[in-house]
Amino acid sequence: MKIVFQIVLLLLITGCNERGKSTGQQPETLKDTTAFSKLLNYPNEEVILLPETNEITSEWLAYITAQSEIENFRTYTINEVISNATPIAEIMESLKGTVPPQFVTNGVQTRLSVLYTKARVLERLSKKRNPNPEEIAATAQEIPVEFNNFKIQLNEIFLKTLEDFEAELDAFDPNEEDSSQTQIPPLPGATRDRK
Repeated sequence: MKIVFQIVLLLLITGCNERGKSTGQQPETLKDTTAFSKLLNYPNEEVILLPETNEITSEWLAYITAQSEIENFRTYTINEVISNATPIAEIMESLKGTVPPQFVTNGVQTRLSVLYTKARVLERLSKKRNPNPEEIAATAQEIPVEFNNFKIQLNEIFLKTLEDFEAELDAFDPNEEDSSQTQIPPLPGATRDRK
């Protein structure tokens, strides 16, 4: 009988201890829940593609998919980033692997490598047993910035060089300027005679 009493007493003590521990963890769990439901900080500036660049990227399916995913970052919470980390990494891998021939330059390849690496780091952070919301948010917020840097690099391919400007100046005919002079009409109030 003593053994049964001791076992029941031990179960009661253990049960009370577990209830005390679970109520002590609730504030921390609530804190974690709010940290994971925060929106990401999306950069205010967005790079606009040049018409020449836009013409090529409009037919590049991987770019269109990546652009759409980056725009989704405006409304993503940290939980949504965690859920989409693997697809984001796959999109960046596809982007890196399907570059049109016009964009195959060292600068573009470097920017794509940075984007791909950040996406893989985000995926790794999201798969941790106890993910850190601050680390995930910091890495996720870098991806739209790096995508803008990638777009700048794409635009730079079509920017005119100093040599192009010099060639345009050399082609400019100085006599053309003299023949195109126009007279500026006088202002209406300036020609009246005052009495």
